[in-house]
Amino acid sequence: MENGVSVDDFPPPGKLDRPPAAGNAISLPPVAAPVALWWFALDRADDEAAALADTLSAEEIARADRFGTALLRRRWIVGRATLRGLLGQALGIAPTAVALVRGRRGRPQLAVPTLDFNISHTCGMALVAIAATPHARMRVGVDVEHGERRVNADGLSRKFLSAREQSALAPLPPEERRKEFLRLWTCKEAMSKATGDALAAPFRHLEVSRSGGLALAAGPAPYLPADWALHAVDMPGGFLATVAVWDPYPAAAATRP
Repeated sequence: MENGVSVDDFPPPGKLDRPPAAGNAISLPPVAAPVALWWFALDRADDEAAALADTLSAEEIARADRFGTALLRRRWIVGRATLRGLLGQALGIAPTAVALVRGRRGRPQLAVPTLDFNISHTCGMALVAIAATPHARMRVGVDVEHGERRVNADGLSRKFLSAREQSALAPLPPEERRKEFLRLWTCKEAMSKATGDALAAPFRHLEVSRSGGLALAAGPAPYLPADWALHAVDMPGGFLATVAVWDPYPAAAATRP
């Protein structure tokens, strides 16, 4: 992590209005050709969560058992099991047959990377992105936040935003500045999840442009603007989300035999 920053710099979102719990994941309108998006509730009845737990590996159950509360344990089980179901559906196999491994910094991925995926959650809801990758180096990242999340936008901007981004936010009214920070944060978090850097990403050196749509304007390797595409997601219930597609493979090389 950079400059001693941790996830604790972001307060919990608190009690927010949210979409009603749904029994199954719902498909959201696509934002990029190779990426499918799924939105679902993590809060399920105990019997539903127990049934979903049956699709998990022994290692995944052991990981769930390490969560400090029953609520967090149940939400993690529902999230991982639903992810397995979506991947199994995309691959044409049973959820239990989906072979997941831990990649860079523990980022989950398929043992045979015919697809890439990422998951983000907040306020008891989860967003999954699944990308049909043309080659093994393409990655997708996603981040979702509630638009009403109360954050110290000024303090967090100094830690996470570039000087130019801070200058752009400074003249905005406080409420607009808070929401604009959250939008930029979803962009940077989605990119850091695509690479596997997570909170170790050089956030203050990643410059996002909002002129004419979302785009990475500047950044050090592996955050080179030519290798990235950012897409805002049309979310229900006042949520904000960004999908980041990282494709460091040169287009010319992709056509070589």
